[in-house]
Amino acid sequence: MAEDQDELNLDEGDSTIDSSPKKGAGIGGILPTILKFVAIGLGALIFIVTVSVITYRIMSGSGKPQTVATSETDPYMGKRPELSWFTTIGVIRTRTKDPTPSSVVVNVIIGYDLNDKNAQTELTNRLYELKDFFRNYFSNKYAADLKPENERNLKIEIREALNTTILQKAKAREILFQQLDVVEM
Repeated sequence: MAEDQDELNLDEGDSTIDSSPKKGAGIGGILPTILKFVAIGLGALIFIVTVSVITYRIMSGSGKPQTVATSETDPYMGKRPELSWFTTIGVIRTRTKDPTPSSVVVNVIIGYDLNDKNAQTELTNRLYELKDFFRNYFSNKYAADLKPENERNLKIEIREALNTTILQKAKAREILFQQLDVVEM
């Protein structure tokens, strides 16, 4: 029985177990704990945001975005610049180049930069060139090209042609048609 007590008495004798704290309990021991709390915090944050977004969409009535683009062809351009307008050209009459020509009556207005002091002078000095340009431009078009749905393209085409061929210092920024009538004859 003495042998049994010796075996059961674990506190007596040489103990090989070191009761001192573990080495490396400094930064190496704290780092996994910090990472664990950071992971828990990120998980909680993602969960809260997800629940908030889902709740907001349910409360707003649909999962669709609240803003709707009005048109893909008209991108937001910001504030439109103020322009000065050259209206002296007047009414131009010509015929289209169709086999049975149509009569074209057009009154064009040219918009240029508000602060451009030379533009008014240059446009006035080139008035006869401008009238001839518009007469030639419209007489080289077919009646189908002058339909209202093509006006935007016509304005861009005219503006580019004016800026590259007629005007030297001034730049046309916008073209308006005060009148554009195409009548079959």
